[in-house]
Parts: sequence; structure tokens; C-alpha cells
Amino acid sequence: MKLFTAKSHLRNYLADTGGLSQSIGFVPTMGALHQGHISLTKQCVSENEVSVVSIFVNPTQFNNPNDLTKYPRTLQQDLELLEASGCHVVFAPENSEIYPEPDSRVFDFNGLDTAMEGAFRPGHFNGVAQVVSKLFEIVQPDKAYFGQKDFQQLSIIKYINANYLKHLNIDIIACPTIRESDGLAMSSRNVRLSPQHRVASVAISQILFETQRLALHGSPVEQILQYAANAFEEQKLLKLEYFEIVDNKTLRPVSDFLLNTSHTACVAAYAGDVRLIDNISL
Repeated sequence: MKLFTAKSHLRNYLADTGGLSQSIGFVPTMGALHQGHISLTKQCVSENEVSVVSIFVNPTQFNNPNDLTKYPRTLQQDLELLEASGCHVVFAPENSEIYPEPDSRVFDFNGLDTAMEGAFRPGHFNGVAQVVSKLFEIVQPDKAYFGQKDFQQLSIIKYINANYLKHLNIDIIACPTIRESDGLAMSSRNVRLSPQHRVASVAISQILFETQRLALHGSPVEQILQYAANAFEEQKLLKLEYFEIVDNKTLRPVSDFLLNTSHTACVAAYAGDVRLIDNISL
């Protein structure tokens, strides 16, 4: 496995190993890797001749400076996990390599950024678009892999790929959310949970699973939302930020389940000072 910190060295290596004649798969991460990331990496390895994983804690997508400071950084452990997964190349640049000068680009997401995460984290998705577009231009993969846990982010990445990065001809591959044995969605932030909050956080997925069951049995949206509100109210160690049932295409909240439309229940909640997100298809 090769490790690069300079984008020029990475580009030269990818060109020397076959250039356009070899398929390149890419998994962008912010490190602090868990088995969710590793599942993306293994799929990337299995579907491409060259697999690239980036490890870069992107400062422009943190609207809360305290969250950026506390974000776990475990590079050596990450490298060991990636090597064991069969990854070929790791790109772990410094901030100055990605942002030699401030990135002033502002992206139009056609409204996909205004609900849910966008409402509570202003500027977050613009920062995501900045870094993903830069990484895509550097790596120029054939396929890029993202987890469905970050449902809204995945929608926005698909949008910028289709509308801003069409010239790169990248296929975006959506991969299932990987969960702990008790149902909690894997997240790099889980390591920051206290023992009590780790136990309490399982309720997030349990409430989502029940939401899915209610939807499958024909319960109306209003009833499901009321169930979720009541269920989170009972969780004294969790603080609900939002719980929405949205149209998968527009990401706008719905008041009724629409025919020929896919819907997803999305949630963000705090367990102590750790903010967790999750979702489930309905």
C-alpha cells in the first residue's frame, strides 16, 4: 500500500500505474475509520484495479469550530485498517495541499441543502462540495463510494457530480449503512460517546426501525412523526434536533406518503455533546 501526502505525487503515481487503462475507485474519508469505511473500501477494491482512499479532515465543512477540534484523528490506526482491507493507495494531505489559498466557490444545490442538516449546519454542504470537487479533480476516479448513512450528503454529492463535475465522468456508488450489533449506525463520532450515552444512543436506530414498521403497515406520516417525537421525549439522555420524513428526490419534508415516490426518515440527535445522524428507507 502506497501513502501520498502531495497531490502531484499521487497524480504521477496513478498515471505511471496505468493511467486510463486501469479502473480507479475512490473512497473519500475524514479518517477515524470504522468498519463502515472498511466496507466501502473493500467494495472499492473488489470493483476496481486501483483503489484510493483519502484521509483529510476538511475544515470548510465544520460550521462548529469546536467540532473540528474534537474530531478524532487516528492516522496510524487508519493506515493499518486500510492495508488489511487490500487498499492500494492512501492520500493523506495537509490542509495547505488542498487549500493553498481560501476556496471562495459557492455552489447552488437547487434547494437540496436547505432542509435537515443544511438548516442546522449553515455552510456545511458548501464545504463538502468544495473538498469533494477538489479530491475528484485530483484522483479522477471511475467510481467513488459513499455510505447511505449520510443520506443528504450523498444526494448533494450526486447533484454536484452531475451538474458541476460532469466532465470527470465519475459513477457515484451508494453503499448500505453499516451498523453495530445493537443497531447503532457506525460513525467516527461514536468513540466520543460516554458509556451511558453509548447505551442511550441505540434508541435512535430502534425508533427508526419502528418508524419503518409503522410505514409498512400503512400508518400516516403525521402519526409516525408523533410517535417519533414521543419516543425521543422519553429518552432523557438524548436531545432530538430533527426528525423528518422526506421525499428522496427533493429532500423536502412530506405530510403524506405519495404514490410512486420514495421516502426516507432522517434524524439528528445529541447524545451528550456528540451529534449523531441516521436514516432509514420507508
